[in-house]
Amino acid sequence: MFRCDLTWLTSSWTCIFGRGCQGIYAERPDDGCCTLGAHFADEDDENRVAAHVAKLTDEDWQNRKAGQRRWVETDDDGARKTRVHKGACIFLNRPGFAGGAGCALHGYALRNDVHFVQTKPDVCWQLPIRRTYRTVERQDQTSYLEISIGEYERNGWGPGGHDLDWYCSSNTEAHVGVEPVYVSSEAELVELMGRPAYDELARHCEAHLRSRSALALHPASRPVD
Repeated sequence: MFRCDLTWLTSSWTCIFGRGCQGIYAERPDDGCCTLGAHFADEDDENRVAAHVAKLTDEDWQNRKAGQRRWVETDDDGARKTRVHKGACIFLNRPGFAGGAGCALHGYALRNDVHFVQTKPDVCWQLPIRRTYRTVERQDQTSYLEISIGEYERNGWGPGGHDLDWYCSSNTEAHVGVEPVYVSSEAELVELMGRPAYDELARHCEAHLRSRSALALHPASRPVD
C-alpha cells in the first residue's frame, strides 16, 4: 500500500542547479548537492552506474583521468560511495568545462537520449523525493507493507541536516516549476512505484489540485498559474 504526500507531490519544486541553486555549503555554491559524493544503495546500483561510467569520454567527464584510476571510495563506516575529488564528487564537472558544468552522468544522459534515472546513483536521481517502508500491523494480526512517497526534508538527513547551509526543497527559490512535482518527476516516480501505482497517484494529485484542499500549499511553494 502506498502512502503519498500530495502537498509535496503537487508543489512547484524543481531542480535549479545552475539557475540559482546555492549549494548545500555556502563556500561551494557551484556544487549543488554534489559536494559529499553519493552513497550506493546496493551492489546493483553501483554496477548499473559502472556500466555508464565506462561509456564516458573526456568530453563528457572533466575528471575522467583521475576517475579511471579510482572513482569509488568507502566512508568511515565502510559504505561504498562515489569518490570525492578536489572537494566534490568526482563526477561533478566544474564551471568552465567545455562539456558543461554539472554531473557528468547527467550530462551524458541528456546528450544520448537516456533518462538520468538510468545513469546516476539511486540517491542522486531520487532526491528530494523520499521512499520509505514500514510494516503495519492490523488488529486482526495480519499486516501489510506501507511504502511512503514524500519529500526528503532537511530533517531526513538526521543531525547532519543542520549542517547544510541551504537546502532546495524547503526554500522558495526552488519552488518555481511550471509543472507540479508528480508531473515533472514522472520518470522517477514510475521507477520508485511502478506504472500502475503512479497512474493512480496522478489521478489523486489531479483531484487534489482541483479541490479546495490544494489551497494548503507546500510551505515553500508559490501558486502556479
